[in-house]
Amino acid sequence: MELLKPRVSQAEIKSAYPLANIFNNVEKPFLFIGLIVMIFIINYQTFFRYGISTLLELIATPGFERMFGHWLDTEALRVRVKSAVGWGVWTEELARYIFIWISYLAVSLSILNRGGIRVDVLHNRLSAHWQNILWVMIDFCTLILVCLFAYMGLDYVRMQLEMPQTTPALQIGYYIPYLILPVGFGLMGIRTLQALWRQSRGMTLPSVAMGMALSVLLFLPVMLSDDWSASLLLFGYFTLFLVLGVPIAFALGLAGLTTVLGAGTLPVDYLAQIAFSSIDSFPIMAIPFFIAAGVFMGAGGLSRRLLALGDELVGALPGGMALASIMTCIFFASISGSGPATVAAIGSITIPAMIARGYDKYFAATIVACAGAIGVIIPPSNPFVVYGVSAQVSIGKLFIAGIIPGLIMGAALMLVAYLISRKNGWHGEIRERSLKTFMCAAWQAKWALMVPVIVLGGIYGGIMTPTEAAAVAALYGLIVGLFVHRELSLSSLWGASQEAANISSIIIVLMAMATIFGNIMTIEQIPEIIAEAILALTSSKLIILIMINIFLLWIGIFMEALAAIVILTPILLPLVTAVGVNPVHFGVIMVMNLAIGFITPPVGVNLFVASGIANVSIGGLAKAVWVYLLVMIAVLLMITYLPEISLLLL
Repeated sequence: MELLKPRVSQAEIKSAYPLANIFNNVEKPFLFIGLIVMIFIINYQTFFRYGISTLLELIATPGFERMFGHWLDTEALRVRVKSAVGWGVWTEELARYIFIWISYLAVSLSILNRGGIRVDVLHNRLSAHWQNILWVMIDFCTLILVCLFAYMGLDYVRMQLEMPQTTPALQIGYYIPYLILPVGFGLMGIRTLQALWRQSRGMTLPSVAMGMALSVLLFLPVMLSDDWSASLLLFGYFTLFLVLGVPIAFALGLAGLTTVLGAGTLPVDYLAQIAFSSIDSFPIMAIPFFIAAGVFMGAGGLSRRLLALGDELVGALPGGMALASIMTCIFFASISGSGPATVAAIGSITIPAMIARGYDKYFAATIVACAGAIGVIIPPSNPFVVYGVSAQVSIGKLFIAGIIPGLIMGAALMLVAYLISRKNGWHGEIRERSLKTFMCAAWQAKWALMVPVIVLGGIYGGIMTPTEAAAVAALYGLIVGLFVHRELSLSSLWGASQEAANISSIIIVLMAMATIFGNIMTIEQIPEIIAEAILALTSSKLIILIMINIFLLWIGIFMEALAAIVILTPILLPLVTAVGVNPVHFGVIMVMNLAIGFITPPVGVNLFVASGIANVSIGGLAKAVWVYLLVMIAVLLMITYLPEISLLLL
């Protein structure tokens, strides 16, 4: 995507306008401090609660009474320990409010850097002149949305000040956490104006005016009448904004806003409250923690050690480096929970290494791009967290259900890579491999291998919730990177924290706007209408699952996985449950379908990451990927029609 470049370089701007540079980065210290504080708060909560419960169990044992009963009043001690439980009550509430603040603060930076998830198929086909006009229109539409939310948020804060209410744990006025609405969306408005000014600098005045006029024209129908069909407005405007290239989160928000204005489905003032309450959720906080864990561990050198272990296991076989790359992606998937993050962390090491050893560069990039899709199937998985929250399904059960399908997908890709490498004479590296070298590599990778044990063991051992396990994993990655491997410096920690906050904020604002979209669908009973219409055509589970698979594979071509999950789960879940599909099993089906979307252009983000690393064209990768695509679809069909595979470990 070609963006309009400023007339001066960033270095010149920094030297000439130091105050402007400070202003452009004003959010970053808050993101860094907020993320680190959140991690420590939830770790304190986890270890404090576990320590209290363990101590109470110990006091209740007969052995403790026999040993210390002569010197201690055990009943008084039990009462005193129970009274200490209140010391940790404040943690979850404070962490949630910090999470909301840093999420919305990070969105403003995303706007300034054009970092939102968007469908740019039409945009890329236009001339540079019309691309610039379209950007002005996008910025102006975004400005209308965020300014309205800032105004509504300010009104809500004013109401809280007039009729004070206090939070349950911290006992502070609700206006304090809700201040993020006017502050956060107001800052988004400022950043949007900056982006609009930057975009307009190289354009003629008539072109800028045309972009703004087109924005106004989009809102004209709902300004002239409030008697429109809510369904027509909701899906019509969403599709229109999506095609025009508006970031998906804002396309959802704008579609909801126009529906409210044109059909009166909800009070307009209610939208700002939804923007806060929809993400005021402890389970959703697992997303930034898992992202932070993956970023910290990638920056801390764990990916390189995992690759060395994979090479010990399969490096001697034909296509050894390719097989080791896939195996390393499987290992890293149990840390990051993100497909593109897995490709970036592993591909930056393995793709150049494969090319240097004589592998075809398209093969090298494609194999890592496909293996990176496993990152969202094997737990922990951010899409599973989003689906669990959207569908009200146990995130822990979703995690365990993804293990076997993810391993099968990895094994299938390894088989294809082996056969292609053997055919092309790409042999493994010949060197000494023994139990000693394997044990040495395993010992070097032990800190990385402990992550899934900590996360999954903590969840299924009943010690931690998924969110607490994610926070523990993030702290673990921080400590290992800083003090064990010492490859995570303070400067790289700053960058890693910014990256984690920015990536997670895009997901969080997407979920907030999708909640507005979903509330309107629920009020209009759209999911029920769709389910009844399809069931009227057929009640066959086999046919319905085929239709859903085809639909999701098609959606994955154009839409990012997390966006598709938050939009489609409320629509599809009533349908599949009506024909007897387990919601956990459907979660696996949905995530696997959309994981395949990571390697299907034009929105195949794994392909974009891999192409950048290998310095090859997307078109070439798209031609090379079809063999792996067929194999992945075959695995998908097996998982779809054999639910026992996903549910075996539950």
